[in-house]
Amino acid sequence: MQDYIKNDKNRLVMVLGEIIKKYRLKQNKTIYRISAECSIHKDTWRLIEKGLVNDIKISSLWKIAEGLGLKIEDLINEAREILGNDFTISGLS
Repeated sequence: MQDYIKNDKNRLVMVLGEIIKKYRLKQNKTIYRISAECSIHKDTWRLIEKGLVNDIKISSLWKIAEGLGLKIEDLINEAREILGNDFTISGLS
């Protein structure tokens, strides 16, 4: 069960990273520039975009959304659209 949850959490992090990268590129901003604007270290931003973090803190996701001119719920709703309404990381459905 733990592996199932871990895999789904990793999938969520990967999808959020792809969404974040899409919006950053749409704005023609480098990781260096956007991370400085959001006060998030560029290496952390890069790892988030690549989905290589274990998890994303809600405060970091909020900063990222604001830096991209979005609301945090915009990122979450887009992730929900990609992952589907039945997606869960709790293993309960």
